[in-house]
Amino acid sequence: MDKFTTLTGIAAPMPMINIDTDMIIPKQFLKTIKRSGLGVNLFDEMRYDDDGKEIPDFVLNKDAYRDAEILVAGDNFGCGSSREHAPWAIKDFGIRCVVAPSFADIFFNNCFKNGILPIALPQEQVDILMKDAEKGSNARMSVDLDAQTITTSDGEVFSFDVDPFKKHCLMNGLDDIGLTMEKAAAIDTYERSASQARPWV
Repeated sequence: MDKFTTLTGIAAPMPMINIDTDMIIPKQFLKTIKRSGLGVNLFDEMRYDDDGKEIPDFVLNKDAYRDAEILVAGDNFGCGSSREHAPWAIKDFGIRCVVAPSFADIFFNNCFKNGILPIALPQEQVDILMKDAEKGSNARMSVDLDAQTITTSDGEVFSFDVDPFKKHCLMNGLDDIGLTMEKAAAIDTYERSASQARPWV
């Protein structure tokens, strides 16, 4: 998993509440077990019309936000079914951080396991970040996970909370497999001793 330490990038404003996982990645794209290739279908039903053509008014179809790495959204982001394809699609598009007043629990946890930093902030702070994001590609926000701060293009700084264990995993690029592999030497030692003690197993 990619490490997350600091990020400075374009923030796309998406002031909608209750953006669910089916809106993030519709069910017809859940057939794959690969984490790559889903970015093109992120927010598919909002990004494209019935003929597959881009809808110009959708934020990620606007030139200013095609390279967005931060998403500023409304309350209860990632609600709905617990599909891990949702953070896969967000990450594959290039977004590494989502800011919202609140998140659905399963989506929130899945973000950390896939190299995405979800930041929950009070509504009034999200409103300020939303206005900053609306300035377009000239307004770049900065996120510092170590310092636990997000800074607007005007230099206004907001602090956010993050679970220490999740922070450690994200800063070191550790998913569940990576965490297990940190104990590889101890696992090998145990396996050798178990094999000697119970060779019939």
